[in-house]
Amino acid sequence: MAIISLLSDFGLKDTYVAEMKAVILSINPSAVIVDLTHEIPKYDIRRGAFALASAVPYFPRKTVHLAVVDPGVGSKRKPIVVETKKSMYVGPDNGLLMLAAETEEVNEVFEITEKRFMRKDVSSTFHGRDLFSPVAAYLSEGVQAKEIGKPLKTYSQPSFSSASIRDGFVNCEVVHIDSFGNVVTNVRQKDLFAIGARLGSRLRLENHRFRFLRTYSDAARGSFLGLMGSHGFFEIAANQRDAAKLLRLETGKKLRLSITN
Repeated sequence: MAIISLLSDFGLKDTYVAEMKAVILSINPSAVIVDLTHEIPKYDIRRGAFALASAVPYFPRKTVHLAVVDPGVGSKRKPIVVETKKSMYVGPDNGLLMLAAETEEVNEVFEITEKRFMRKDVSSTFHGRDLFSPVAAYLSEGVQAKEIGKPLKTYSQPSFSSASIRDGFVNCEVVHIDSFGNVVTNVRQKDLFAIGARLGSRLRLENHRFRFLRTYSDAARGSFLGLMGSHGFFEIAANQRDAAKLLRLETGKKLRLSITN
């Protein structure tokens, strides 16, 4: 059974998503198509990357993940396939795929160049339908990524694709603020372990100090805490308060996190 996941900023008012599915099913009628979301804010690559990375751990091996948040469609940005140890990712080379792909260990990245795996007429404004959808369908049928294009040595790796460790600090970035005001970063548990943080550790973020706890209610009401969210990323929260407003943080803000006494 071949599974293809779909994510986009297209919304559901227009027929764009249905057209992509129609192309996929025309090539592979037995494909199982799973919609992750089509309500990513328009052109918001970072939010799309976060949503993709949140969902993909729960899919079986060999799933093909097709993601389109593509403000540069029709420009010189490259169409790519990312092959990891678990999955395949299809989409634009603008960083959208990498937050998810790097958690699965990237094997190789390919630029999509072989026209026989595209629709005959490729619109300059709808690569999701004419280029990415057919490629995803062929991959789901067992075509190898190396047949679809040429290896790409350099590709977009935006700052939000991973946190970095230096001099005892985790240098990270806010990738999402949820409806509760929880501040989600691109920090994984392994990054916290790398600086020696464990449950109960006191952490420092700029001038704020709080504990690394298991869940929101482990902190007093209104108090700050850090925890691993259900999406697998470290978040900064305030129990029953809006941490983003209290800390004046917004998506894209760069942060430094460390252990403190």
